[in-house]
Amino acid sequence: MNFDMRRQALQQAYDALMERPNKQISPGNGIYNRYAYPVLTAMHTPLTWRYDFREPQNPYLMERFGINGVFNAGAIKLNGKYLLIARVEGMDRKSFFAVAESDNGIDHFRFHTHPVVMPETSDPDTNVYDMRVVQHEDGWIYGLFCTERRDPAASPGDQSAAIAQCGLARTRDLTDWERLPDLVTPSPQQRNVVLHPEFINGKYAFYTRPQDGFINTGNGGGIGFGLADCMEAAVVKEEIVIDEKVYHTVYEAKNGLGPAPIKTAKGWLHLAHGVRNTAAGLRYVLYLFMTDLANVTRVIHKPGGYFMAPEGEERVGDVSNVLFSNGWIADDDGKVFIYYASSDTRMHVAVSTIDQLVDYVTNTAEDGLRSAASVEVVNKLIAANNSF
Repeated sequence: MNFDMRRQALQQAYDALMERPNKQISPGNGIYNRYAYPVLTAMHTPLTWRYDFREPQNPYLMERFGINGVFNAGAIKLNGKYLLIARVEGMDRKSFFAVAESDNGIDHFRFHTHPVVMPETSDPDTNVYDMRVVQHEDGWIYGLFCTERRDPAASPGDQSAAIAQCGLARTRDLTDWERLPDLVTPSPQQRNVVLHPEFINGKYAFYTRPQDGFINTGNGGGIGFGLADCMEAAVVKEEIVIDEKVYHTVYEAKNGLGPAPIKTAKGWLHLAHGVRNTAAGLRYVLYLFMTDLANVTRVIHKPGGYFMAPEGEERVGDVSNVLFSNGWIADDDGKVFIYYASSDTRMHVAVSTIDQLVDYVTNTAEDGLRSAASVEVVNKLIAANNSF
C-alpha cells in the first residue's frame, strides 16, 4: 500500500470510530446502565499525535508516537459540553493529560488539538496521572493528580522505587494551567487525593489516601480527610481516616476516593474504589457511600459489597481485573454520568440518576461482615417477596 492509500485508510478507520454511536445495554440492574462501547481508547487519540504525515520524513507512514492506553479521566461539564481530562499513557510508560469533549456525554468524544501542557515545579515530575477535576466554590477549577518521582533513597540497582504525592494546579478553561506547590501532608506518600467542592469552616477540605509506600498503604490505609488554609501553599497538618480498610471485604487491601462527592438532599454521595488481593492479582471495584451534610467526615450510609465491577472485556487489559473512576458529572436534570476506566486501558460511561443512586445507597443493606449476616439479608428479601 502506497503512502496516500495508507493515509486514506488510516483516516477512514479513525472517522468511523469517531462517528460510531454508543448504545445503552438493557435492561441493566436498575441502579445504572452501562453503554456498549468505550468512550475513549488509544485509537481515539488524534492521528496527528501518532503519525508524521510528511512523506519524505516518514515514507512508510509508521506510527512515530505510540499510545498504550487512555484511562482514569476526570470529568466536568463546561459551557454545555461534557469534558473528560484523560490520562493518556504512551508506549514509553509516561502519562500526560488531554481533554476530550462530547455534546451528549455518551459518545463522539473528540480530543482537543493538543494535549495539556502542565507546568512543572522546581522538582520535575517523572510521571503525572489520574487527575480529579473540581469546580470549587472559590471560582477556580482545580486539578489534583498523582505526581511520581524516583525515590532518592533507592539504591542504584532499584529503578522501580518511587514516591507519589498530590500535584495541584488550577485553571479557568482547562487550557491554561497554573501549577501550584504539591500538597503537603503528614503521610510519606499520597495517592487519590480529592478536593471537596465547598469550604469547610472556611478552609479547603481534602480527601486523602495516606500510605506508607508507593504501592502498599501499610498502616495508613483508608480514605482520609484533612483541612488546609489555602491552595497556594496547601498544607494538611492532620489526617483522620473516615472510611477504613476492613478484613474480607472488597476494600480489604486499600481504598481511595474517586471523584469529588455530589451534594444531594440526603447527604454527600461518594464514589470510591476498593482493592482486594486474589490469586490473579489485585482486583479493583467501585463502591458508594454517603456522608452527613453537616459533618462530611461522618459516614451515614454504606451499602455492602461493590457498586460496579469489571465485566466481560472490561476485565482484560494492561492491568487486568480493574475498574477505576475519578470522574462523574451530575446534570441539572438529575442524570449522573459515571466515567470509569477498565483495566488501565480504556474509558467507559454508565448513566444513572441522583434519585437512583440515593435510593441504592440509603436502602441497600450494609456489609454484615459475616457469612451468616449475608444469609439473613437474603432471607429477609425472600420473606418480603413472599408477603404479597
